[in-house]
Amino acid sequence: MSYIDALVKTNSVKEAKLAIKKAKKQGFDAKKLETLLPQSKVLEARIPYNNCPLCESNNISNSAVGDCSKQLLYHPMIPSIMQWMDCGDCLHQFINGHFTDEALEVIFSKQPENQVVGYQIEEQRYISARIIEKVIPFKSYGTWLDVGFGNGSLLFTADEYGFEPIGVDLRKDGVAALQNLGIQAHCDPVQNLEFEKSISVVSMMDVLEHIPYPKEVLISLYSKMDEDGCLLISMPNSESWLWKLWSKENRNPYFNSIEHYHNFSKTRLVSLLNECGFNIKQYGISQRYRCGMEIVAQRN
Repeated sequence: MSYIDALVKTNSVKEAKLAIKKAKKQGFDAKKLETLLPQSKVLEARIPYNNCPLCESNNISNSAVGDCSKQLLYHPMIPSIMQWMDCGDCLHQFINGHFTDEALEVIFSKQPENQVVGYQIEEQRYISARIIEKVIPFKSYGTWLDVGFGNGSLLFTADEYGFEPIGVDLRKDGVAALQNLGIQAHCDPVQNLEFEKSISVVSMMDVLEHIPYPKEVLISLYSKMDEDGCLLISMPNSESWLWKLWSKENRNPYFNSIEHYHNFSKTRLVSLLNECGFNIKQYGISQRYRCGMEIVAQRN
């Protein structure tokens, strides 16, 4: 069977990916082969949400529509249309389904430059220092766990401030790079991990919106933290006027964000953190990404 036949006949994302990989080894233009993938090959890329992933209400309806085909991490095996949903009870907005393991494997096969460990290490050090100094009034020592550490800058800088750094990320190359530098790092969902020490600070910088079921993860983190442990979270704020104007003008970039499962408002995020046992200590504007907010919260 030719590689083209394999692509046309398979209904498996995994098999299609394997066919493209073999074709590339034999000198075929894999990029051109990818364009032969029909939409029927990507319908299994998401596991649908039948209820709101935060409050479990079934009072949900279609909302905005996005197109992720121009995103860096996009691959033809992934559906380009993104259907967002609104919860009529808790007012949360979320995508209509989270990715399967096969789809995630395809997405994580690429790595954005700004997520490579050591990326712009000098410039990122200043940004990370400003973030850490928001936490220090509430927690100034102990272990610092960065979930989704990306380029590692926050952990490098936390170490300078006297914290013991620990990283968690789903990109294997990043985890290996941190480990080679002597920093404890894990390539597993954080809720599946146990740590030798209680965690003093948990940072989730533009991460929570990538997690299929955020509440489960927050409750798990709460149980791993010091009694006065701090949680630092950043993400886009769908309540900001910038977000509202983008949406009104049909140019909101976050509706097209392939890795995002959630669009949080400040109100809904604060409510969720309260539900999971955290008190809000500080709100601020994030300089990491457009339309971002940062919240420092502390365990009750």
